[in-house]
Amino acid sequence: MAFKFLAACALFAVANAGLQQPINPVYHAAPINFAQPALFKPAQQQQQYYAQPTLLKQVAQPALVQTYAQPALVKTYAQPTVVKSYAQPTVVKSYAQPTYVKQVEEYAPANYEFSYSVHDEHTGDVKSQHETRHGDQVQGQYSLLDSDGHQRIVDYTADEHNGFNAVVRREPTNVKIAQPVQKVIAQPAYVGHY
Repeated sequence: MAFKFLAACALFAVANAGLQQPINPVYHAAPINFAQPALFKPAQQQQQYYAQPTLLKQVAQPALVQTYAQPALVKTYAQPTVVKSYAQPTVVKSYAQPTYVKQVEEYAPANYEFSYSVHDEHTGDVKSQHETRHGDQVQGQYSLLDSDGHQRIVDYTADEHNGFNAVVRREPTNVKIAQPVQKVIAQPAYVGHY
């Protein structure tokens, strides 16, 4: 197995060898000429003589300290206490699996009835709705006044078997629809020239 792995690696290396780009050597030109620095000879100067400083013949001897106090030695030492025992923490090796209880809640079938109506002559908002439900069966009716003066009445039913069904009808009414008032703003008249 190792031989097959080494053979595959060698084959991969040979295959990738052609993909690598050759390394182009970089050549630098050698200097054209080299000049040795000229020898430097300082100009002749007149010799100057320096006088040696005068020596002091008497030097004050420092005063000697005749006594020396040795520092006091600490003769007692309290060794720190060594812990000789170690209580290993207890490891919990088993645990109780939580129990899951699936509870199904029972609901009583829904039963309700509601209705409302609006009749506003000033704004033209005229509508009503009535709905009843017994279990999964819903029956209802709503009506509204369209902008052309007709009353739209929708009778609907819904149950689990047939789904939602609606019957729409339109009936003419003698109700006059209030038309929105258009405001006319008079434009100011300009008299004179700029």
